Amino acid sequence: MNMKNEAGSKDVPAAVREDSDIVQILDAEGDVLPQASVPDISDRQLLELYETIKLARHFDQRAISFQRQGRLATYAPMTGQEGSQVATSLALAEQDWLFPTYREHAAKYAHGMDLASLFEPLRGHREGYAIPEDVNVMPEYIPIATQVPQAMGMAWGHKLQGKTDTAVLCHLGDGATSEGDFHEGLNFAGVFDVPAVFVCNNNQWAISVPRERQTASETIAEKAQAYGIDGVRVDGLDPLAVYKVASEALEKARNPGPGELRPTLIESVQYRFGAHTTADDPSVYRDESEEEVWRDRDPVDRIETYLYNEGILDSDLESEIQDRIEQEVSEAIETAEQTETSPDNIVEHVYEDVPARLEQQRDELNRLREKYDDGAFSEVLE
Repeated sequence: MNMKNEAGSKDVPAAVREDSDIVQILDAEGDVLPQASVPDISDRQLLELYETIKLARHFDQRAISFQRQGRLATYAPMTGQEGSQVATSLALAEQDWLFPTYREHAAKYAHGMDLASLFEPLRGHREGYAIPEDVNVMPEYIPIATQVPQAMGMAWGHKLQGKTDTAVLCHLGDGATSEGDFHEGLNFAGVFDVPAVFVCNNNQWAISVPRERQTASETIAEKAQAYGIDGVRVDGLDPLAVYKVASEALEKARNPGPGELRPTLIESVQYRFGAHTTADDPSVYRDESEEEVWRDRDPVDRIETYLYNEGILDSDLESEIQDRIEQEVSEAIETAEQTETSPDNIVEHVYEDVPARLEQQRDELNRLREKYDDGAFSEVLE
């Protein structure tokens, strides 16, 4: 059944309708809801939130385009989810740890990763996965839910070592809640009361499996009750609401009050506007009209409207920000494309000892390179 929003002008997805048990600050148009409490953050922080979300959207568009041109490998788009990614990472303290999945490009960037390093692994350079020593981000997790018990383990380790000022934030998708690792991680998080926040990015689809086929639970957040931890639902397309919920959960993880539990499961209710990856065709399994309803709540538009309403953003500043974003992403792409490697690396770290058949293929490739030089291969790719 379609519900109407506060202004009565647009359909509202049932998952985020205003009469449901979900934390929201902005309505679909970007206006502050009645009785909503806006986070106490400066204009500078609000502009940082906005610019980073806009940059993530532009990064996503360029990455998809480059993949279609054969300049990147398979890519997992984040359009529609970048607002929640950025908001959760900006809520982190510098010493906090981030456990991302393969889709949290913006979350990694917002917590200190270099933008070019996000492109490099997609171009086959394994060095791009290397995390600088001063950045507390784990390499992205490809297998579903394996990061959950590992995040719990790190948080438990910090607690045992007395690092009370450090929290761990772990991303996962709605599909991950059907994995055993999800149960084990949250179960031990509750048992040992670890300083961890688990953010379930419920984008309504686990590739082609819809949310209603994933679990019979009314919400994902309510699963927290079974593990003796706190659970909260937030409008994942409302960056201010996500920032507020994440900040409160992280502060509680580090410094719980009397009777408070450290761990929290946040269900960030979102929608995956695009494909699961660039190898996926969502038109096969979902209706375009479904996406249109969610796009009315686009996180970029909502935070932009809010900033205009508050007098923090104007057209000149918006243009300045957009120019800066385009330049930064272009420079990151240029840096990534200038990174060189040896084709010999193709056969490394696959087997303990390189099989004879792969050695033969490598030797044949090198003979062709000597005969025609690498420029010939570049011409073929172009």
